[in-house]
Amino acid sequence: MSEKQAHKRVIQGRVVSKAGDKSVVILVERKVVHEKYRKIVKRFKKYTIHDESNSVKIGDVISAIECKPISKTKAFRFKEIITAGVEL
Repeated sequence: MSEKQAHKRVIQGRVVSKAGDKSVVILVERKVVHEKYRKIVKRFKKYTIHDESNSVKIGDVISAIECKPISKTKAFRFKEIITAGVEL
């Protein structure tokens, strides 16, 4: 009875703010081709990430993995710091 685990999305982005206790907001940038003009354009989206240990600082580039919903806006949890940034 081996159950297959569903594939979890992993996103990567820069921390733009600390949204309260155990929460950070990251900005994820992706490049897509414009439908009409066939030019590569940037698209941005913000995600709220659950950081249990409060170890992330503003400016860090982190990766997050999908999990069951923790709150109304949080469905990703912190995985690892890719590069450390400078907090102002």
